[in-house]
Amino acid sequence: MIDLKKKLLVLVTASALAVTSLTGCGNSVNNEETVSTIGKEKIPFGVANFYARMQQAQYETYYASMMGTTPEEMWKQPVDKDKTYEETVKEGIMDNLETIYLVDQHAKDYKVELTKEEEKEIQKAVDDFVASNEENTRKAISGSKEYVKELLEKLTLQNKITTQMSADVDQNVSDEEAAQKAMDYVFLSFKKTAEDGSMVDMASEEKDKLKEKAQNIKTAITKGQSFEEAAQAQEVETKKVTFDKQTTAVDAEFIKVADTLQENQVSDVVETQAGLYLGQITSLLDREATDAKKETIINERKAAKYQELVDAWKKETKIDRNKKVWKKIDFSKTGVTMKQKSEQ
Repeated sequence: MIDLKKKLLVLVTASALAVTSLTGCGNSVNNEETVSTIGKEKIPFGVANFYARMQQAQYETYYASMMGTTPEEMWKQPVDKDKTYEETVKEGIMDNLETIYLVDQHAKDYKVELTKEEEKEIQKAVDDFVASNEENTRKAISGSKEYVKELLEKLTLQNKITTQMSADVDQNVSDEEAAQKAMDYVFLSFKKTAEDGSMVDMASEEKDKLKEKAQNIKTAITKGQSFEEAAQAQEVETKKVTFDKQTTAVDAEFIKVADTLQENQVSDVVETQAGLYLGQITSLLDREATDAKKETIINERKAAKYQELVDAWKKETKIDRNKKVWKKIDFSKTGVTMKQKSEQ
């Protein structure tokens, strides 16, 4: 029976590629040219181009709109003095692709191979991609069956090996190490909405009124009102958060104060540059949040183990990247987006 995570890897990849559409024109290329050599194994341009275009489609479909720009403008944006956004993204893509090949070369070390069911799922994904995209689109992004299949096989195999690479990681995490506290709090911002809709700083008099309101909430609590009731009386919204010393979801200065409190204890009003905070500890060990933190710690250990092995393999393996061939993949000249399906 195929593992759910590995099955999803294949199916999600197939789904993304099935809705890829070309928005530009690709140049004539030799798909058998070598983009990079990992040890004795060569990465053909066809696989590299297809993998890069798969990533490009996600960037252009989602990230460009989030950044409030067109794909063409996005790729040309400077990241630093020497690199554009396209060059930076492409460098990361090639690093990832080389790592995929490198990891897969160690499949025998972990006695890992593709099952017949996985191969069947991969072939279905390949067939779905070919059926869902026109020939000119597939040609421009090197989307022939052989390159799509090779990439999906590599990705699925890497996923299986990665699991084995971190199998011996210590998965015991104590409550003390992962402890997450819970708190109710209010935040009174020093910003207000101007008539034109922009956010502006409050005047000193307005800030003083907020300080008075925050102090009224604390006074009401000390007289027996619940935190929520006291806040509602001042027309202030209460929020909840689970945290530890490293939490960044709330202002660090306030977290530092909250971390010193005992259960049910209420903080003083904490003034920060952004506004005023007031909180009450509801639990010194929130079970659900603590268990979630344990999973995070375990995953961090696994990621560290994975990276440690990859770094070691890179040191002992000659990697020769053909920058001239890799440069032929140009995101600015050939745009790729993902078709949007109504059912999605």
